[in-house]
Amino acid sequence: MVYDAAIIGTGPAGLSAALNLKIRDKNFIWIGSKNLSDKIVKAECISNYPGFTNISGKDFADAFRSQTEAMGIEIIEQMVNSIMPFSGHYALMAGSDFYEAKSIILTTGIANTAVLPGEAEFVGKGVSYCATCDGNLYREKTIAVLCNNARFEHEVEYLANIAAKLYYFPLYKNVSVNAGNIEMPNGKIVEITGEKRVSAVKLNDGGVLEVDGVFCLRDSVALSSLLPKLEAENGHIAVDRTMATNLPGVYAAGDCTGRPYQYTKAVGEGNVAAHSVLEYLARE
Repeated sequence: MVYDAAIIGTGPAGLSAALNLKIRDKNFIWIGSKNLSDKIVKAECISNYPGFTNISGKDFADAFRSQTEAMGIEIIEQMVNSIMPFSGHYALMAGSDFYEAKSIILTTGIANTAVLPGEAEFVGKGVSYCATCDGNLYREKTIAVLCNNARFEHEVEYLANIAAKLYYFPLYKNVSVNAGNIEMPNGKIVEITGEKRVSAVKLNDGGVLEVDGVFCLRDSVALSSLLPKLEAENGHIAVDRTMATNLPGVYAAGDCTGRPYQYTKAVGEGNVAAHSVLEYLARE
């Protein structure tokens, strides 16, 4: 199946885009977290969103979730690893699943973790973002795993069951992974090195660990890895007033397009992006 659109990200911009495409009866897929937005949930008080007076982040998120359910909009809880042009539209890889869409709306928010030196150069040459996709390539080998969220711990343990040795670098507290071949070094990864393929990681304490591969399990993938040739400006996706990027059929909305990082701005841009997609599809 080729969807009319794929929305990547489930914050306010993604919700706004999804509502508008649903109302216009478009066939789309919405990929992200079923919790919608951790940023919203953690907000103590929201006082600048029209129609709500000093609402808590939890209640605000619950209102978003209720509207999604009432509209019958489904969220596919996955992380998109890559997007690429494919037969006149776009192909998306999310874990081991493959989707196709005529247009893309990126509502990915702001990635909190910078790309490591060497990371982009070794994608597909020892650097991976998907344990299920690439884990078997490292059976009985030594790997390093960088992870910024406890919700990926099941993937870490899956990799530990495959690998001979796993160096684990969690970027969160209260780690609960449990496998005998997991070692947690004191240092942090500062660079991925190698020649034709990954061969080692350098640590901030001066240490060097020889590895066969590196898995980066993050809440979001760097845009440079997610969608090559996507133009950026001042660290954000470059868009025009229609929320169009430099790539045909690809639009962006919300925090990923730049400041101000406000819910009202995100919702408005999501609306504009959805209507731009409708116009794009009508021209196809």
